[in-house]
Amino acid sequence: MNIRHLTFRLLQVYAVVVRSGSVSEAARQLHLTQPTVSQQLKRLGEAVGEPLLESRQGRLMPTEAGSELYRASREVLDRFGDFDDYLEALRGGERGRFSIALVNTAQYVLPRLLGPYSQAFPEVDVTVHIGNRRQMLTRFERQDDDLYVFSHPPSLAQALAGRFLRNPLVVVVPREHRLAGRDSVAMGELLKERFLLREPGSATRMLFESWLQEQGLSLGPTLQMASNEAIRVGVASGMGLAVLSEHVLPPEHSDLVVLPVTGLPIESHWQFIVRRDRRLPHAALGFLRFAEGHLDECVEPRFLCNELGAMLAGLGSDP
Repeated sequence: MNIRHLTFRLLQVYAVVVRSGSVSEAARQLHLTQPTVSQQLKRLGEAVGEPLLESRQGRLMPTEAGSELYRASREVLDRFGDFDDYLEALRGGERGRFSIALVNTAQYVLPRLLGPYSQAFPEVDVTVHIGNRRQMLTRFERQDDDLYVFSHPPSLAQALAGRFLRNPLVVVVPREHRLAGRDSVAMGELLKERFLLREPGSATRMLFESWLQEQGLSLGPTLQMASNEAIRVGVASGMGLAVLSEHVLPPEHSDLVVLPVTGLPIESHWQFIVRRDRRLPHAALGFLRFAEGHLDECVEPRFLCNELGAMLAGLGSDP
């Protein structure tokens, strides 16, 4: 057999002829002329080098060699049919893989979307990287990931951002704090107390220090801590005060009080970031579409800020 002369089209025509038992019926199903089907069968027989079909009681039936070729044809065509289904699912974002990198505070937010998404699309493999802002900026510059989540996105030409969630920053104090229970507190009343802060470059710290500068205020003593969780526990233990994202606070935070500081909360937003110069996998685009359509089911309404439609339009309807 000269396998180089075999084509998918020849195998497809042959399989239809065997199933229908007729050249004319195969031509009708394939939207071909009868002479074209006959010519295809002739080419196939020449490539195989054995008779493939014989007429029995007015119906074309496969010979012994023809039966084996039919089985092989069905295996090949079915396998590539499966591959076509795979491609359709891949392009629809129903399978595949992508990676997402998020700053530490976003780990309190993203599981609300990733959980329902993973249940809806179990065949998509998602890798999540978490770190501080400096680490995530390094990953962005190296193009290590497909999606990024920042509350203060990098100011780079190749960064395309889409806001999806409000990220209010509030002052938290221990429940027994002297100002707990007040209806209104001026920031000036707090400046002599120690504030627990994240590392320089943290988006929360940057926004807080920028807000203080706008108010003409400056902090007194501070203590730097490595994580939001450490700060939250430190405040509850009486080590000092802090400005934290509301998302960091558990639903029941009996050991903490959010002070009603004049001019707060400081408004920021969680944003998905993609690189314009990097091809976005189908699965990553599918996740963004899922997020756009399911945000109102996954987060509290007061935090909603769904502007992903403009981002998706900027990416184009097709990857």
